Amino acid sequence: VQLQASGGGLVQTGGSLKLSCSASGGPSSLRYIAWHRQRPGQEREWVARMDPGGSTSYADSVKGRFTISRNYGKMTMYLEMSSLRPEDTAVYYCKSYTRGSDYWGQGTQVTVSS
Repeated sequence: VQLQASGGGLVQTGGSLKLSCSASGGPSSLRYIAWHRQRPGQEREWVARMDPGGSTSYADSVKGRFTISRNYGKMTMYLEMSSLRPEDTAVYYCKSYTRGSDYWGQGTQVTVSS
């Protein structure tokens, strides 16, 4: 499985961005998906996940503002982010995982200016 993240950039507080992550390896690479982020000086943290049935869960810090989704036809997962805050500034990583294996994208920088 190879993942390629894109869509990061500079946005003002209150703005929106949509991150994309294209996946290779067939439909199974989009069954269990997640987004994580690493804020400056901090460890990588989980942001959102989606299971094969489409159930989603979110970190409390992003709940109600971020939405994870996927498109099997385009073999792509997404993270839609709105009402962005300076504390959302981070490198965002997409992940595909199965029992015992994690596959990571290369990360895309999101910077939210105040």
